[in-house]
Amino acid sequence: MQYYVYILASYNHTLYIGVTNNLIRRIFEHKQKIIQGFSQKYNTVKLVYFEACTDVREAITREKRLKKWNREWKLRLIKTVNPDFRDLYDQIIS
Repeated sequence: MQYYVYILASYNHTLYIGVTNNLIRRIFEHKQKIIQGFSQKYNTVKLVYFEACTDVREAITREKRLKKWNREWKLRLIKTVNPDFRDLYDQIIS
């Protein structure tokens, strides 16, 4: 099974980091504001970064590490693959 660590951003670049085993479903849930919490409150609905892991423990460990990073490191990571902060959701559903 594949697991994903992902970063969502609001349009003012508030960041949310999560982990899932179904990236398309989970991002859809964020976009539709189905699950209450941080993402819904701060409108973090743009998928700006994701990476795949083959082990759930690896994915959770990576998520926890990224959450401890300072904001500048997170932004730098995103910009390495998505310098324009495009919403990658359309890319993963096609």
